Amino acid sequence: MHIIFVVTWFAGLFYIVRLFIYFAEAAEKPEPEKNILQNQFKLMQKRLWYGITWPSAMLTLIFGVWMLYLYSGFQNIPTWLWLKIAFVIGLFLYHFSCHKIFKQQQAGLVKQSSTQLRIWNEVATLFLFAIVFLVVLKNSLDFIWGIVGLVLFGVILMLAIRIYKRLRTK
Repeated sequence: MHIIFVVTWFAGLFYIVRLFIYFAEAAEKPEPEKNILQNQFKLMQKRLWYGITWPSAMLTLIFGVWMLYLYSGFQNIPTWLWLKIAFVIGLFLYHFSCHKIFKQQQAGLVKQSSTQLRIWNEVATLFLFAIVFLVVLKNSLDFIWGIVGLVLFGVILMLAIRIYKRLRTK
């Protein structure tokens, strides 16, 4: 159950930021197109955020804590699991930041450009990459090489965003 809700939580996080991007891009459209699009995106955001993303985050947390209890009884937690917990805390901070953007856009405010939001969308990818690799590889991966790999993956993602932006503007 934990894995299933992790997947649905990430699906919600990835899609909500796409909807943020579309909402921000709709702000540049002329009326009445802008109003029609933004109203539709607000409705889609609300349904996704409260119907899938928040419930999935809470169920992920509940089943994760339950697994932690079953795994260790909250004692003798291995280092890799502490690192995973740290990344999960970071993911929840990301989730709360997305909630702030959600609230802004529900109020009709656009404070980030579509490019900033595209970059923001990749932050969830970094969390996913780090958490999955920690769980799968556990102690077999040297910490330093893991950090180097994560940084390189982040650089590749940022380069991909820049290339995509150049291709879009042509």
